Amino acid sequence: MNARFARIVVLVSGAAILVVETLATRLVAPYVGLTLESTTAVIGVALAGIAAGATLGGRWADVFAPRRVAAGALAVGGLGVLAVRPLVRLLGPVLGPGPLAAVLLVAASTLVSVTALAMVTPAVTRARLSGLEGSGAVIGGLSAAGTIGSLAGTFLTGFVLVSFFPVTVILLVTAAACLALAVAVGIDERRAVVARGAVTALVLGVAVVAVPGPCDADTVYYCARVDVDPERTSAKVLVLDDLRHSYVDLADPTHLEFAYVQRFADAVDAAFPAGEPLRAVHVGGGGFTMPRWLAATRPGSASTVLEVDAGVVDLGRRELGVDQIPGVDIRIGDARTELAQLPDGSADLVVGDAFGARSVPWHLATREFTDEVRRVLRPGGLYVLNVIDRDPLALLAAEAATVAERFVTVALLIRPDQLAPGGGGNAVLVASDTAPDLAELAAAAAARGEPGSVLDDAATREFARDAPTLTDDHAPVDQLHS
Repeated sequence: MNARFARIVVLVSGAAILVVETLATRLVAPYVGLTLESTTAVIGVALAGIAAGATLGGRWADVFAPRRVAAGALAVGGLGVLAVRPLVRLLGPVLGPGPLAAVLLVAASTLVSVTALAMVTPAVTRARLSGLEGSGAVIGGLSAAGTIGSLAGTFLTGFVLVSFFPVTVILLVTAAACLALAVAVGIDERRAVVARGAVTALVLGVAVVAVPGPCDADTVYYCARVDVDPERTSAKVLVLDDLRHSYVDLADPTHLEFAYVQRFADAVDAAFPAGEPLRAVHVGGGGFTMPRWLAATRPGSASTVLEVDAGVVDLGRRELGVDQIPGVDIRIGDARTELAQLPDGSADLVVGDAFGARSVPWHLATREFTDEVRRVLRPGGLYVLNVIDRDPLALLAAEAATVAERFVTVALLIRPDQLAPGGGGNAVLVASDTAPDLAELAAAAAARGEPGSVLDDAATREFARDAPTLTDDHAPVDQLHS
């Protein structure tokens, strides 16, 4: 095996490992959530596979012909890449959510392919070594090629491939590259072996496409789909991964189905005169329910929507009529960096409704982010924030403490049963330097069937009394939510 071909083989196998690792986070998210635990599971399983592959590849290359080991590893790795998505889709609904399920699902779907591909480098290295003379240069050069391949796989997948191609296409091309190299490396192997491998690849390739999944669109961050409400035919539900994120009634934009969105609306109506146009910033777009409601109930309102995922916006344009909402300015990018670009005092209202799985992304939950919200709000402006948490509500308490530290007055909108042992769900924080009419807010909540669901400033601060303030230096959002 000549030096140039050896470097190509090692480079491609290294890239393939990181393609699988990068995509695994996206593939398992609909079933286990997109959390720090699921990301940790992907990294941990990948590192375990790399360690096991390096060990096995080195040992087997000392016992068997190194080229044969490399060819077999590439073939198994390529077939394993083809199996990743079907396995996730078959096992995901069975395993369900949670940290342990994340580890099991990632391991079951990716460990074989990663381990096999990690065997390639030691096998190729052994094939290139003919003695101790010059062995350092051979080992160093191939190690560098594998690392460059890993970097290429990481950056190309994260920055380029997922933006332009479906996950299915990326996996098929990656597998095809591995299988083609397997044939090239083991060209002297029996034709029957090659034929069996080709048949297996064909079957798995069909499975990649044919095994059904829950997505209408694989966006950069989510498995996304739009469902029709069977009880209200004009209404649609945006589902991101495993979470019903937004409910939109295309025939009646004033209809708000989810309780937390109704709380948003109550807070806005209690803080501002009826029908007054508002300048709003929405942290997270989703189904654009609130911009649609503002445009319908407060004509002339202007909504700046900060949405990190262009695929979600495209799906909204196709399925939810986002382009028909008047006064909407959509900015694609991370909400933290996009908010920093907005002028001081340019908004009457900031709506926080951005999530990674069921937690507010940590960098949108901190004191520093709250300071940016305050900067963008005009004096007397309103900040409403949706927080999902479960008993013992440690994340909600920490977020309430963080917001209360930066605003003069804060209220918590949450039903009494949600505060009881075993409770949880969506809660809304309402913050301002000018207190909204809490009596009006409480009356609106009671009329909707949520009496006693408004905690005033004193009660909210008492609820958050022992909770930590979240900062850019320390914001364990996923752990607090767990």
